[in-house]
Amino acid sequence: MTELKGKIALVTGGGRGLGEAICRTLAKSGVVVLAGDVREDLAQGVVRTIQDGGGLAESVRLDVTDESGAGQVIDTIASRFGRLDILVNNAGVDLTVPVDELSTADWDRILAVNLRGPFLMSKLALKPMRHQGRGHIVNIVSTAAKRAWANASAYHASKWGLLGLSHALHVEARPHNIKVTAVVAGGMRTPFLLDRFPDLDPGVLQDPVNVAETVRFVLAQPDETVIPEVLVLPMRETSWP
Repeated sequence: MTELKGKIALVTGGGRGLGEAICRTLAKSGVVVLAGDVREDLAQGVVRTIQDGGGLAESVRLDVTDESGAGQVIDTIASRFGRLDILVNNAGVDLTVPVDELSTADWDRILAVNLRGPFLMSKLALKPMRHQGRGHIVNIVSTAAKRAWANASAYHASKWGLLGLSHALHVEARPHNIKVTAVVAGGMRTPFLLDRFPDLDPGVLQDPVNVAETVRFVLAQPDETVIPEVLVLPMRETSWP
């Protein structure tokens, strides 16, 4: 397995939920974690906890829909640390509403965060990764990219698109010794679901730490091996056959 200690990782949406779990898990493996979030106050809280535990982490205000701002973040990381080893595209949003009630503005907002954001971040990260001759991009997808349910049309469109983008990046990045992985995650006990669906039974969901451990496992694969896609489900997954 590949040693992760000392690698530089940027995690988008790192302020809570799965992003927080990924930040904590990677920090425990010795990764220098940059927790990026549009809510820097949340990212700062995650970083403090990691630092209190002896890990190395910093917070970064990051809006993945802002091309100029995101470019500045990537440039600053590459300049300060001399490299960017890992990018985890985790930031995501959703809105539960029938398609005929979904505004164009909300459609654009969801696609901007969930699909355009990973495209921008990956495009920007590829430059330093190509320069250093290696790197790994992990895209957090969803079972929403494998099947569909009602009142989530924009979310489904974004996640199906992200899965396709991940495989396209996998093909293009391999000649440059850059790995790309789509982690297709089933329902998790995170604010993303529990805040919006208070009646949802947490027992049918999985701990986000389990998905974060899968991300760590994917990143730790030997240099000669890449995992383009992995599906991680709770045992009682309700959105998967």
